Amino acid sequence: MRLSLRLWPAVDEDKPPTLLLHAMGMTTGDWDVIASGLRVDRTVYAVDLRGHGASDWPGTYTMDLFAHDVIGVLDRLDIGAVDLVGHSLGGLVACRVTAERPELVRKLVLEDIGFLHPRPPRLPERPAGDLPFDWHMVEQIRPQIDAPDPGWADIVARITAPALLIAGGATSPVPQQHIAELADRLADARLTTIAAGHLIHEAAPAEYLRTLTAFLTA
Repeated sequence: MRLSLRLWPAVDEDKPPTLLLHAMGMTTGDWDVIASGLRVDRTVYAVDLRGHGASDWPGTYTMDLFAHDVIGVLDRLDIGAVDLVGHSLGGLVACRVTAERPELVRKLVLEDIGFLHPRPPRLPERPAGDLPFDWHMVEQIRPQIDAPDPGWADIVARITAPALLIAGGATSPVPQQHIAELADRLADARLTTIAAGHLIHEAAPAEYLRTLTAFLTA
């Protein structure tokens, strides 16, 4: 597997590095504004998950494979424990990474994800034209979210890193009570709401960046 990694070098580095994980169908470019703000005092990395952007599109996709890919990236970088930030799908992957390799994650930030519960299958309609991601990835991953791994509760229980959950509020399609449930199940978590919908860091970047940096520097 070849994975595409973007780097925003720190202007004046005195904080631990940060790794950003995008949502389904997004790429590292989704983080431009946030990464540009964070790089004032920390090096920032973002990776295209397999099947996205400039990373390989192998045609086989599972949540475990996403997590193992990210662990492989961190092992190759060999930069010590990072602050791991994940949005939506990226947050689910971040949970698995943190549970499996806790020494790799200093702090965990989860943007608008909740504790997973079974839900009716709802594969979206494929958009027309060329896509910056492999549609087969959506076809394989959405069912894994709709019918989550029975071991999901154990994954969450094994996360010990301090965590910040940023909820999108009433206009988000993610049930907000599931985000509160995830916060309750984590060993060390705090929950805040930025009422901007599911794409919080895009819709309210200034408030998101303030909230994120306050947690990471505390």
